[in-house]
Amino acid sequence: MTGLADQRSQPVPEGVDPALFDPNPGHSNANPAGIGFAALVREDFRTQEGGLFSQGFWALFWHRFGNWRMGLPKPLRIPATLLYRVMAKLTEWMAGVHMPYTVRVGRRVRLEHFGGMILVAQSIGDDVIIRQNTTFGIAGLSGLESRPVIGNRVQIGAGAVIVGSVHVGEGAVIGANAVVTRDIPAGAVAGGVPARILRAPQNPDPERHA
Repeated sequence: MTGLADQRSQPVPEGVDPALFDPNPGHSNANPAGIGFAALVREDFRTQEGGLFSQGFWALFWHRFGNWRMGLPKPLRIPATLLYRVMAKLTEWMAGVHMPYTVRVGRRVRLEHFGGMILVAQSIGDDVIIRQNTTFGIAGLSGLESRPVIGNRVQIGAGAVIVGSVHVGEGAVIGANAVVTRDIPAGAVAGGVPARILRAPQNPDPERHA
C-alpha cells in the first residue's frame, strides 16, 4: 500500500520544519540545496563505502538522477525520464530498494544491507542510517496522503516499519522490527510492536520535539 502515496500531497505535520516538507512532491528538483548533482553523487559514493558494487549507492544515484532531470528543459527531460523509469525499476528488482524520486532525501544517507526496502516517506533527513527490510509508507487506505518524516541522524534497525503521518525526531534510534505509528521524540530510543519509548532523551530540549 505504500506506493499509493507516491504522488499525493499532505499538510505539514506539527513540529516539522516546513523547509524539509514538500506538500506537492514530484514537480521540481528536490535534491539537497547547496550542492551540485556530481558532488552529491560523489558524496553518496563515499557514504555507502561499497564502491560501484554497493546497491545502496545505485539506489541513491537513480533517486538523485530522478530529481536532477526535473530541472532540465522539457525536450531533454523526456528521454531522461524514460531512462530514470527503466533504471529505477531495475534497481528495485536487482537491489530490492524502492525509493521514488518524490521522497525528499537529505545528504549522507546510508542504505546498509540492501534488500526489502520500501522507502516511501515524505522526507529523510541528513546522516540517516537505514537497514534492510525497512518499510516507510502510509498506514492504510484511509490515509493516502500520510507519510512519515525522518529527522536528521536517525538510525533505523532492520525490519522496522514506520507508517502514517509520524515524525521521527532528530537523533532517534528505531530498534529492529519495531512498528512505529506515533511520533518519536528527538534523541529517544524506540522499539517493540507497536513501538514504545525504551529510553527517553538524556537532555530533552522543548524546542526540538517530534
